[in-house]
Amino acid sequence: MSTENEGNAVPSAPSAPSTPPAPPSSSVPAEDAHDAAPREPKPPHVPPLPGHTPAPAAPDPAPTEHPAPAPYPAQAPHPAPHPAPPAGAGWPTPPPPPPTWGAPLPPAGDPPRKRSGGGLVSAVLAAALLAGGIGGGIGYWAAERNDGSTSSTTVAAGEAPADFEREPGTIAAVANKALPSVVTIEAKSGASEREGGGEGGTGTGFVYDKEGHILTNNHVVASAAEGGTLSATFSNGKTYDAEVVGRAQGYDVAVLKLKNAPSGLAPLPLGNSDKVVVGDSTIAIGAPFGLSNTVTTGIISAKNRPVASGDGSGAGRNSYMSALQTDASINPGNSGGPLLDARGAVIGINSAIQSAGSGGLGQSQAGSIGLGFAIPINQAKSVADQLIKTGKPVYPVIGATVNMTEEGEGARIADQGEGGTPAVLPNGPAAKAGLKPGDVITKFGDRTIDSGPTLISEIWTHKPGDKVTLTYERGGKASTVDVTLGERKGD
Repeated sequence: MSTENEGNAVPSAPSAPSTPPAPPSSSVPAEDAHDAAPREPKPPHVPPLPGHTPAPAAPDPAPTEHPAPAPYPAQAPHPAPHPAPPAGAGWPTPPPPPPTWGAPLPPAGDPPRKRSGGGLVSAVLAAALLAGGIGGGIGYWAAERNDGSTSSTTVAAGEAPADFEREPGTIAAVANKALPSVVTIEAKSGASEREGGGEGGTGTGFVYDKEGHILTNNHVVASAAEGGTLSATFSNGKTYDAEVVGRAQGYDVAVLKLKNAPSGLAPLPLGNSDKVVVGDSTIAIGAPFGLSNTVTTGIISAKNRPVASGDGSGAGRNSYMSALQTDASINPGNSGGPLLDARGAVIGINSAIQSAGSGGLGQSQAGSIGLGFAIPINQAKSVADQLIKTGKPVYPVIGATVNMTEEGEGARIADQGEGGTPAVLPNGPAAKAGLKPGDVITKFGDRTIDSGPTLISEIWTHKPGDKVTLTYERGGKASTVDVTLGERKGD
């Protein structure tokens, strides 16, 4: 936040008559306080441009040899030494009394000049931001010290009506209703518990049901899943220990259960991510960089973004999603938090960001650049229900290994699977549909496929047993075939 003058300093007062001397001008810009050159007469007052706060005016330094004389008081007419002559006696009309010494009166019609405290307010505000927060009383503090002001439009927080409510559907109303159901998750690994170090971190989750289940990302809790500890803190400051019910690395979804869960939990309502359209409003809630209960807003920027995040060491260790893209500010710590629609229904779980220069997706320490990605809630709900039921995820599969590095032409079935296994699993869904190594899958249902990660992320939006029409190319010829998805139980 800049506190520079920017060429909009308040004009100086005109020089006073030689006798008596004028007091020092109070309107010299701070950066020009050393300049003793006489000032031009004050032009008529011109309001600043909308949105621009004039820079403060600093006083001239006092003379070093003699103190400046105190301003003359306003002079009343001198009493007449002789009785006033009768009217019409030919006496000239006495001149008006001299003006009060000091700053000249403004031109007719010009409102009284109000001393600006804009620079001081900016400096205080910047300092408060550096300290990590801004109290609700700063505006009031500044107004109290605006010496020339007789009125202010700033109202202290304590003067606001106690029963003031936001209209339903406003961002404030949606956030106020959702915040009590969002938690900040602290994860500590077993190593950090034993040695006072090791892995750990902060993420976000939200209340999934009244039994105390919390929905979040797998990568938020993975470090504490084996021998570590987890806690969930609500917006009212109350903290509860939690344990992992189940987690799915591939989907990047995990379910926790609060220990000694409080009564009266309010699960967030779930929306329908299939009905979301580009341009819909979004509200993200989370703990970016540990700043709990942070609310940001944006829109749905795109749908069905193929996002693969993880350590890149194989399909079992990466997460794949056909993500919702949003420009709502999402940063490390937002992971696992809800992405809400304008009604306050969850449409996604915030999971990944694109950071400038990172070359990849994930929870980089870089800040948000407006490219955030969320797991569609329809997919997350299916995974969460499975985890609550069995503790293990189930993945739909086509029974074929595809190349994960080629892009643009489709998803090519590899010549060989991992560890020398067949690329097309015998008697699997792909084999039953007649697919062979070298076939290039170009469409899956209505979705165009341009790479292996895109194909996997799209398959995982379905369930085992779903029948899907698949388009592929072999020897330059396109063909279509129906595939019934199989299943794989795993991590």
